[in-house]
Amino acid sequence: MEPRIDLLQNELGTKLAKRMFAVHSLVQQTGLPAATQNLVMLRASQINGCGHCIDIHAKEAAAEGETTTRLNLVAGWRHSTVFTEEEQAALAMAEEATRLADASEGVSEETWARAAKYYDENQLIGLVTLIAMINASNRIAVTLNQLGGSYEPGLMAATISS
Repeated sequence: MEPRIDLLQNELGTKLAKRMFAVHSLVQQTGLPAATQNLVMLRASQINGCGHCIDIHAKEAAAEGETTTRLNLVAGWRHSTVFTEEEQAALAMAEEATRLADASEGVSEETWARAAKYYDENQLIGLVTLIAMINASNRIAVTLNQLGGSYEPGLMAATISS
């Protein structure tokens, strides 16, 4: 499989990517912990089967100090002991919001209440926005056949900021 379009080698694609990155920069200002953001982006990307985004977010998280054990257990977070209750609440929200088509109620009241127990309103807005943006990114990358495996930490930020 070859990529259909290299988003960052296309002028319009680069502009769109920069704007999506700008939204992520705003999410970072909400107070939602960076480690939680990384876990959420990785989990949604796993659910969506986006090798490109899994590669990016696993490597960026590792570069920011995330442990191999935690990265390896993201897909099985319910059956592990390495995530805080706050992180588990965010991961549950990420799963339900990513699998909207699979669940008639979308994000359950129970999952929302669990997240609201640990995160303030700005952090919840950040979490919901982060989940929406990573799902959009997954869909773009999968549709364009962007492949995982060759990403180097820091590359996305360097490319977007140039």
